[in-house]
Amino acid sequence: MRDEPAARRRDASASAVPRAELPSELVSGVRAAATDQTALARERLVESLQAAVDAYNRGRYEEAARRIAPVVQAAPGIAGVREVAGLASYRARRWRAAIEHLRAYTALTDDMTNVPAWMDCERALGHPRNVSRLYERVRVASPSPEVLAEARIVLASSLADRGGLRQAIELMVDAGADRRIRNPAERHVRQWYVLADLYERTGDVPRARELFTRVAMADPGAYDVDERIEELGGSTPTGHRRRGR
Repeated sequence: MRDEPAARRRDASASAVPRAELPSELVSGVRAAATDQTALARERLVESLQAAVDAYNRGRYEEAARRIAPVVQAAPGIAGVREVAGLASYRARRWRAAIEHLRAYTALTDDMTNVPAWMDCERALGHPRNVSRLYERVRVASPSPEVLAEARIVLASSLADRGGLRQAIELMVDAGADRRIRNPAERHVRQWYVLADLYERTGDVPRARELFTRVAMADPGAYDVDERIEELGGSTPTGHRRRGR
């Protein structure tokens, strides 16, 4: 999450990202919420929403947060609007604004998908109790394995922030995050990477190197794994070095 390297470099330019088509129910919801405004003003809100989504998809998060602001003001009760605003603010590192929007989105939908991002904002602001409370909320809700894994990563990172490296490792290992998987999903790779980092920080270099190597084998372009392996005295698995660097 916050302190992890950016997900992988992409060769495609931002301009190559196709324009997203807004869900019809989201567009109609914004129009309905702004019935006190003129038809022209309502269409401008829809245009602002489209511009915000396009900016977000191109990695222009500050712009996305700015574009979505008038839509939030006009339609604060539309979940999709709050989600775009929350995620744009999160990626722009506007932690408090992100919490406000993601909390609203979760209250409107009971969907746990974005709670890990909310947790990460609380972590960034130095609120470990809120991180733990939100993790329990996610755990009890039994969301998808991907969402639960993300929440676990944030909690482990929060524990590590406060010197609880062993606690963080125990949390991950007890959940099976160190298991070898024949065909790992992204969540497995992410958990291996986080565990490797934790082990390195405790001084367990062999275990860290093994897990980083496992990440490189599963996903050659993931994070900064090549550099991490080399720093620990290992070598990137043959045929798995990241290309296009």
